[in-house]
Amino acid sequence: MNILGIETSCDETAAAVVSGGHIVRSSVVASQTDFHHPYGGVVPELASRKHLEAISSVVSTAIERSGIPENQIDAVAVTQGPGLVGALLVGFSFAKAHAYARNIPCVGVNHLEGHIHSVFLEPDRPEFPFVALLVSGGHTGIYHVTSHTDCKLLGQTRDDAAGEAFDKVAKMLGLGYPGGVAIEEISRKGDFSRIRFPRPYLDKADSDFSFSGLKSAVRRYAETHDITENIPDIVAGFQEAVVDVLTFKLAQAAISSQCTRIAVVGGVAANSRLREKVKASAAEKGFSVFIPSLEYCGDNAAMIAAAGYHDLRAGHICCLTDDVYSKVRLRQV
Repeated sequence: MNILGIETSCDETAAAVVSGGHIVRSSVVASQTDFHHPYGGVVPELASRKHLEAISSVVSTAIERSGIPENQIDAVAVTQGPGLVGALLVGFSFAKAHAYARNIPCVGVNHLEGHIHSVFLEPDRPEFPFVALLVSGGHTGIYHVTSHTDCKLLGQTRDDAAGEAFDKVAKMLGLGYPGGVAIEEISRKGDFSRIRFPRPYLDKADSDFSFSGLKSAVRRYAETHDITENIPDIVAGFQEAVVDVLTFKLAQAAISSQCTRIAVVGGVAANSRLREKVKASAAEKGFSVFIPSLEYCGDNAAMIAAAGYHDLRAGHICCLTDDVYSKVRLRQV
């Protein structure tokens, strides 16, 4: 089955064609990062307008590059939520119209389920069950995944997501947007052991997170020290604190779930220090670890098509009257 995937939840206009739920025939992403950079973050209304400008050509390019005739595309999968409502509406409306015009089914996909399915786009795919750390711009959570359509939320952030903390600290220090990329690059020049920020574990026995206190600790340090020459050490110390917490909580969740397979997905999964520490922790504890390629960590349509394939097989088909949603949890077991 060939699925056309469409993703417009935030500031990436993306389309892809995926066969059988895991074979990527094409993946096209039109980024708005440079457009939003002067504002220090995504401006929702402007993001929606950029999606309108790009979506038709992005979808056409994805179909053309796939090498699959348009009449052999069997269904459309599109992000239905969570995300920015205006941005979601562009992709969702386009997908429903495209599917209706070609008399093929359309399935609305949960964006977070899409991220979890990014690991299935790789040659080495996890068996069920596995524990996934989903860490992206606005989401940080740990899930026990038992099938392609079922999972259980084990814990989530109580305030700022890790990606939000990266962006806010970067903005605080004048490092630009996107913050995660800036912090990772600058931290390579710093020494993470010189400035030790607190590790907000909360209760070490559960899988919840809190990063607002860590963000405040960085602000207090910046306000009480001359930071002119030690920005690299500050961001390296901050990044190390975030990565330590994420790695520890993932390992503890896997142990508590008696699961030997772990995955890290979402935009922050592209962070090289996080990938390094999770792999080291997995090796120490005897876990198998699954992390998607960099191109599938950020928002992309291939992961939406992969999730949509299994949603479609489960009978989850959109009606023309269906709408998008801004906030929602994943389906629970």
